[in-house]
Amino acid sequence: MKNYADNVSAIRQARSLSDAVRDAKNAAADKADVIDELREVHRTRLDMLVAELEPVFADVPAEIDSFDFAISSGMQPRLWIDAVAHVGMGRDGRTYRFLRDTRIGRVVLAESSQVQPIADHVTRYIAERVVERERMLEGRVEAVTSRTRGFVQEAEPALSARDDDWLPILRGLAFFAVGTLLGLSVSVAMLWDSMLPLLRQQ
Repeated sequence: MKNYADNVSAIRQARSLSDAVRDAKNAAADKADVIDELREVHRTRLDMLVAELEPVFADVPAEIDSFDFAISSGMQPRLWIDAVAHVGMGRDGRTYRFLRDTRIGRVVLAESSQVQPIADHVTRYIAERVVERERMLEGRVEAVTSRTRGFVQEAEPALSARDDDWLPILRGLAFFAVGTLLGLSVSVAMLWDSMLPLLRQQ
């Protein structure tokens, strides 16, 4: 009957580092094949979305350079719309997920296994960004125009407006002075009764 030491010795003889390395390489290769296949599936589905959105991408004005419209080639391919929004695939490899990075974290803007709903959401997002940019530019032009007009045509009122800035301070000082006088008056009135006998003795 073999003892415990003989059993350990037999296991050690049957096991070798080269066999373990070979097994690890095979497992890594199998895993890499699965990852590559999954990446290709994700890339194919994102290409379908790009084909659906190509007319929208082409309509974006050339002067707007805040959009990316590119598929990244990482472990998880993503269709980037701009610096903070992208479309990726879910774990099942069939669900499109339209995500956006915000100050409070990443939020899901839309999620669907169909191309068309995601394309509609992305189109709406692009349109909103274009409108925001136009409003921002219009707001800046209006602000500069109003400041220039006020400086050229209303120089005198601007100076008087500066003078008006002192009114709250002057009012505060006035209220302080009145309060001080009232406090002194009340103090004198309270002490007058105690001082009156002393004055009469004199």
